[in-house]
Amino acid sequence: MPQLNPSPWFAILIFSWLIFLTIIPPKVLAHSFPNEPAPQSTKTLKTEPWDWPWH
Repeated sequence: MPQLNPSPWFAILIFSWLIFLTIIPPKVLAHSFPNEPAPQSTKTLKTEPWDWPWH
């Protein structure tokens, strides 16, 4: 049974992981988000009370 011989499957596993680790991370890290978050201002806004028309 060829499944019991680990030498060819181990080499395939190592080479496939090396390929994945060299190709995929640059593609993922090159991804840019279309809407970059804008910095929020730290000043507090003054809120006005709202007058209800039925009071």
